[in-house]
Amino acid sequence: MRRITHNILQMTGNVIAVAATGVRAGELAVVASRRGESLAQVIRLERERVFLQVFAGTAGVSTGDEVRFLGRQMAVSVSDHLLGRIFDGKGAPRDHGPALQENLVPLNGPAVNPARRLKPTTMIHTGIPMIDVFNSLVESQKISIFTVAGEPYHELLARVALQARVDVILLGGMGLRYDDFLFLRDRLEAGGALGRAALFVHTAADPLVECLMAPDLALAVAEQFALAGRTVLVLLTDMTNFCDALKEMAISMEQVPSNRGYPGDLYSQLAARYEKAVAFEDAGSVTVLSVTTMPGNDVTHPVPDNTGYITEGQYYLYQGRIEPFGSLSRLKQQVNANTRDDHRALMDGMIRLYAAYQETLEKRAMGFSLSRWDEKLLNYGARFEQELMDLSVNIPLFAALDRGWRILADCFQPEEAGLRRDLMEKYWPLKAQDHAAPQPEQD
Repeated sequence: MRRITHNILQMTGNVIAVAATGVRAGELAVVASRRGESLAQVIRLERERVFLQVFAGTAGVSTGDEVRFLGRQMAVSVSDHLLGRIFDGKGAPRDHGPALQENLVPLNGPAVNPARRLKPTTMIHTGIPMIDVFNSLVESQKISIFTVAGEPYHELLARVALQARVDVILLGGMGLRYDDFLFLRDRLEAGGALGRAALFVHTAADPLVECLMAPDLALAVAEQFALAGRTVLVLLTDMTNFCDALKEMAISMEQVPSNRGYPGDLYSQLAARYEKAVAFEDAGSVTVLSVTTMPGNDVTHPVPDNTGYITEGQYYLYQGRIEPFGSLSRLKQQVNANTRDDHRALMDGMIRLYAAYQETLEKRAMGFSLSRWDEKLLNYGARFEQELMDLSVNIPLFAALDRGWRILADCFQPEEAGLRRDLMEKYWPLKAQDHAAPQPEQD
């Protein structure tokens, strides 16, 4: 078995091909060139030809340089010493703190057997009404934020991280602009959440291979914390950058492209990460919330299209708001029946009225005359958007439900809301109802 070779056969971009045997996929190597040493990772095997992604790039590498295989795969240290720390996409400290070598855990372990997964039954409260009330986030759920460039999705991620009732927060950043990285770091630190968080951040200026490793580092750590009984929230941003890195690597390896140039295993690559979301029996859980930016707001783009088949819903962030009609949490029915007895009915009723409001907007835009009912809907829709949909709104679930009842009572008569009589008698604001009651005629 040859562990050292000086026979570099090919260089394409940041990928080199060497002649070697006895090498495993994912194994690490060191490439020694005149510019110094750089880590590399085995990404493809073709008989006695081994392809490696060089972390620092192939500039300065010559065909006679030494490639030394290390006989191990990428691993990450897992302990409480991770918390409060910031690392790059290969697990090296970015915060100038000490490197961690204790309790090393390999990356890319298998996902939990679906038959052994627990049924998700616990809601994660975020303080965001459009999530808590209308599309609840559930422990062990995998869900993505569908959005476009320029939307405040990092602000939304930071809000969830600061307010979610979880034990540990892990961030996997891929292709982040440096100011986005600083924003997330500063928000977590200012909100007091950095002490229970660990950040694995790949910026746009870092080597491409680290973009592919950042989510794996976060998920490997998350799994170990969950096995130790912790409730873990993993934030991944941006999965489209991750997929673009996959595409670039596939092109470098001269693979036959699939849809829009992406590799044929795009679905499998995404599923391998998202399926790490799990709840363990007699232990903790891993919840995955990701960002998927859609080029041109095209939901049929390969990345959001494949993501939708894997995840358990999505939050559609558009024009600074979580839109109710593009958003869906497929697990919300498993938790919102256990929060408050009016939760599900109020959610359905308010969305039904908001849909009627959207139709009224179209009527007004087309110049049709509006009825008194249409005017009520316009008032309701404006209140709904301002008091519940706006991302600046930050209230607990029960307060959000009470606010929903108040909006209904201020805009409609009780019989116009279309909700069950027993719930109306229990939750309809009495003062608003009395105010709306007809006054006796004056003599």
